Amino acid sequence: MPLAPGTELGPYEIRALIGAGGMGEVYRARDPRLKRDVAIKVTAGRFSERFEREAQAIASLNHPNICQIYDVGPDYIVMEYIDGTPLKGPLSVERALECAVQIASALDAAHAKRITHRDLKPANILVTAAGIKLLDFGIALMTHAADCGGKAADATATIGMTRAGTILGTAAYMSPEQAEAKPVDARSDIFSFGSVLYEMLSGRVAFTGDSAIAVMAAIVRDQPASLEAPPAVEAIVTRCLRKSPADRFQSMAEVKDALLAAATPGRSHVERTPSIAVLPFANMGGDRENEYFSDGLAEEIINLLAQIPGLKVTARTSAFAFRGKEQDIRKIAGALGVATILEGSVRRSGNRIRVTAQLINAGDGYHLWSQRYDREMADLFDLQDEIAQAIASTLQVKLSGAPAPFQHHKPNLPAYEALLQARHHLGSFRPELLPRIKECFEQAIALDPKFALAHCEYGGYFGAMALVGTLPANYALPRMRSLAEAALELDPCLPEGHAMLGYVAACLEHDWKEAEKRFHVAMARDPVPVFVRLYYVMGYLLPTGRAAEAVQQIDLAVAGDPLNLTLRVYRALSLAAAGRDEEARAGYREVLEFNPAVPAAQGALAAYQTSQGDLDQALESCERAYALAPVPQAIGLLAGLLRRIGDTRRAEELLPRLDPDAVGAPRGLALYHWAIREFDAEADWLAKAIDQHDPYGAIYLRVWYGRELRSTPRWAGLMRKLNLPES
Repeated sequence: MPLAPGTELGPYEIRALIGAGGMGEVYRARDPRLKRDVAIKVTAGRFSERFEREAQAIASLNHPNICQIYDVGPDYIVMEYIDGTPLKGPLSVERALECAVQIASALDAAHAKRITHRDLKPANILVTAAGIKLLDFGIALMTHAADCGGKAADATATIGMTRAGTILGTAAYMSPEQAEAKPVDARSDIFSFGSVLYEMLSGRVAFTGDSAIAVMAAIVRDQPASLEAPPAVEAIVTRCLRKSPADRFQSMAEVKDALLAAATPGRSHVERTPSIAVLPFANMGGDRENEYFSDGLAEEIINLLAQIPGLKVTARTSAFAFRGKEQDIRKIAGALGVATILEGSVRRSGNRIRVTAQLINAGDGYHLWSQRYDREMADLFDLQDEIAQAIASTLQVKLSGAPAPFQHHKPNLPAYEALLQARHHLGSFRPELLPRIKECFEQAIALDPKFALAHCEYGGYFGAMALVGTLPANYALPRMRSLAEAALELDPCLPEGHAMLGYVAACLEHDWKEAEKRFHVAMARDPVPVFVRLYYVMGYLLPTGRAAEAVQQIDLAVAGDPLNLTLRVYRALSLAAAGRDEEARAGYREVLEFNPAVPAAQGALAAYQTSQGDLDQALESCERAYALAPVPQAIGLLAGLLRRIGDTRRAEELLPRLDPDAVGAPRGLALYHWAIREFDAEADWLAKAIDQHDPYGAIYLRVWYGRELRSTPRWAGLMRKLNLPES
């Protein structure tokens, strides 16, 4: 029963019941010692552990937008009494953004203490004369604390204490990962914040349904109705409400920066965390053969800007995804999560080059800085530095002093152009250009043997060829190692060189200690290059069974390169290795929505569908993968699926293409036998792939194809071949 007015609770005198919910009752009370009103939350003893955690959470915070804790009792906590009303929309855009910035600031402070709120909703946000107050950390997650047990409630009540894997939160404001009872982190609060901001702006709940289950299904599956708001504000809400945590803002600090940019477009950019995307420079010469040069100039400016501490720089792959697309700068900035955009053009004539560059404030579309440069080609590297310095000055950040790409050795211009051409052709994903790519790398090294970056990137080419099965691993991986060693002799600080040696130690020698040591050195660089994280995932974390860490590393890489489809393919693969099958399937589908012509995503989706027994869908996906790239794994899986559905004739026509002595054939034959459920034969061919040091083999065992083998005697032997423990 509620406590009656006048009841004494410790030294406090109960005045009135304020509210009640799934976690307890809240009273207004009087502290006669200090002559002030307080709020007291009281509950039954079964919630005392949760209350202790709430007290610890709030007590560790000291922020003007978070309620303060004064005292604790056996089954109650005493907090600041706040004279305010729950947040309610619709609000004007200006007022909504004003409130949102304060909420974001409070959550940022909580996240800095490793506390995730997990129940952010308008009822827990009070509007006072002094500003916003964030309440109720009753189900806050402190990352060093364990969860407790309990059960779900209805769509409007807070859901109580739970074991790991049980739904926790208020249904209408949950994140998809909460609704699916999956692990959460600070990005879950970012989704809930997006729901609250949506409601502030529109006056309606973002996700609705006839029951709590229906609401949660909508959160996982549906998009909210369109929002009438300025594009910059709509972009913030949209990004907060993305289903995958990796696609949202990665911190509340980023959200706050975006809100400030949207709220005050004319505000000085030094008041926000600087962020920039460099779009591909337009080639104004009319000669498409020179497009590699304009791309290369933009890419090197990206590399230079990435050395500036405190400046968030979108990686090349994502920035270049907007090549040739006439889109509003503000929408591009919203998609990439940046406050500024650099765009420009290049006109080359003989030994002369003209570069124009404009730095644009994404909040209002106005130019912050623009400049035209007319130079001799011999001055190219100085020009890159000059542009980067001008941007740094405009954004009022200082160069870090860390080694820039050409600080130790500036290559001669012909060598640099050869490297740019190799990169350009490599980015086209056209198999017929592989000989030309190899030729360009070799030209760059021959023209300037001291060009460390050329050695390093050529080594990466051999690693990629081994992974896709175009070159034998026993040939490609030693070449990768020798080129990485040559690069490190010239520049011992290249993180990509150390990562490549770690990758070779793992795949060629199965020396996991050496691999770990090399990756530790490579990851010490700040910021960590995107493809260093990818090598770490492919060459170490996935083969050694550390799938949860692999997901984390890929998420960090995706945060800086959100439109990089290679990263997204490996994110889905890592999710599959972690046993998060539905998320993996969704990840592959997401890649294919971006670009249906990604064979790795089509093939992996086919494998997932095969594992679920959905053979018709699997066959359709595998046919697409085979048409895009008839590599051994696509041939093997397609032949196996055809045999499974009874099309023996076509299966037998395909199988001769998997000559056992051909490059990559063992991986394809292993997949064939997996598809037809012949697991002993699958293990035989997988053992041959491992003997050939096929990089695919160690990863293979950790996803769908290797699961049945875990329960057979063959598993231990395969692990021994990889020099890994059976677990």
